[in-house]
Amino acid sequence: MQPARPVDHRLSLDDPRVAEFWRERHLCTLTTLDGDGRPHVVPVSATLDAAAGIARVITSGPSVKARNIAPEGSPVALCQVDGRRWTTLEGTALVRPGAAEVADAEARYAERYGKPPRKNPLRVVLEIRVERILGRV
Repeated sequence: MQPARPVDHRLSLDDPRVAEFWRERHLCTLTTLDGDGRPHVVPVSATLDAAAGIARVITSGPSVKARNIAPEGSPVALCQVDGRRWTTLEGTALVRPGAAEVADAEARYAERYGKPPRKNPLRVVLEIRVERILGRV
């Protein structure tokens, strides 16, 4: 019996299948690291701007996921799964509290998910600079 051949799951932001998968309406998970280095995994809604190489997650500023992001940025993984199709976006996240950045992220959310997000005066944006993509689309 021959050993299984390793599968290369690396993808590229310019792959049209990646962009299409991230336009579909799916729930995602975001993994951040807490102060002890343990993974903190939570369900989120997210958007991907493939041309800019940025994924965005809107959240409340006091949330654990936002507090896990250091001022200079922190490593995160954003994963989306639909049956056998999946992608994981790995990168560095920054917290963006600016009104213009929040409004832009809310508009992107509304476009992808078909409705505006609920009102939240404490909202911030977790902006993820995508550095690597793994998946099967």
